[in-house]
Amino acid sequence: MVHLFEPLTIRSLCLKNRIAVSPMCMYSSSEGLASNWHFVHATTRAIGGAGVFMIEATAVDPEGRISPSDMGIWGNAHVEALKPITKCLQEYGCAAGIQLAHAGRKASCNKPWEGGKQLALRERGWNTIAPSAIAHQSGDRSPKQMDVNDIQRVVSAFKMATQRAFQAGFQILEIHMAHGYLLHSFLSPISNLRKDEYGGTFENRIRLPLEVVRVVRRHWPDSLPLWIRLNCQDWIPGGWDLEQAITFSRLLKEEGVDLIDCSSGFISPDEEIDFGAGFQVSFAEAVRSGAEIATAAVGGITESSQAETILRNGMADLVCLGREFLREPYWPIKAARELGFDIDWPVQYLRAAQ
Repeated sequence: MVHLFEPLTIRSLCLKNRIAVSPMCMYSSSEGLASNWHFVHATTRAIGGAGVFMIEATAVDPEGRISPSDMGIWGNAHVEALKPITKCLQEYGCAAGIQLAHAGRKASCNKPWEGGKQLALRERGWNTIAPSAIAHQSGDRSPKQMDVNDIQRVVSAFKMATQRAFQAGFQILEIHMAHGYLLHSFLSPISNLRKDEYGGTFENRIRLPLEVVRVVRRHWPDSLPLWIRLNCQDWIPGGWDLEQAITFSRLLKEEGVDLIDCSSGFISPDEEIDFGAGFQVSFAEAVRSGAEIATAAVGGITESSQAETILRNGMADLVCLGREFLREPYWPIKAARELGFDIDWPVQYLRAAQ
């Protein structure tokens, strides 16, 4: 058996293979609504053989968007716009996943291809929130330091978004706790300088993320998987690190989390990330072993042999590909051919399978 194409069962959901499309923002929504672009982008990867399609970071409220063009799920209209996508994904044997997110102090920015800088209030921008009133980078507005009411509103927004995600037909829910966005910014000592029960000690810094996990798990069906995209390294001295990530992952497992999607970085412009092929795979391996929980490896995974080695050696349970799926929507079909493994092709494409 080629490990890459071995089924994986998590709770009641059986994934047909170990290949997932990472959540990648398309910056192509109006008022948070999924569009024709999202439908084509998602279903093309499903037809191409992916086992999981994780739709982009989806904001739990309007202020939680990275940009005004981000996808959201704060209203019933968003549910209706997403239903055709989840239906089509499942029709082609691909599990439909959604990543719930709040951008925190990294919100209110322009699209990447339009510079990506924080938008001024006169340019459709808005004021942001964070654990502490520290701007992400020079030139950004200082975010509002969240008070207890702000924290309660965020927890409630995640709860409502969870209920809407189920109504929209998603089968996997992932909470975004990475890349300097709101929940990660509570975890990291770089961005969380609070002196109350939500800052300072490790136990205090994980408090809000755990509150979100608990409310999500209560309102997400027991039969369906809950994943976390977790930073495992801030790549900056004094930041969140792998040891804390492993300890936190043990607690997440106790709260009903099924898989840790292991990422890193983007908490500060001062970080020095050691990019390279599979540069985050060691995090997935360490968390899998140290917390005894399923993990996904992501980052710099491009080749079929590389992905197969990760799984064969027990470094992760799943591989997530991002940019490579942008370059090659039918990567699983290509990988199967390279590994000498037969998979089902769409019948409409069989003439090319010879």
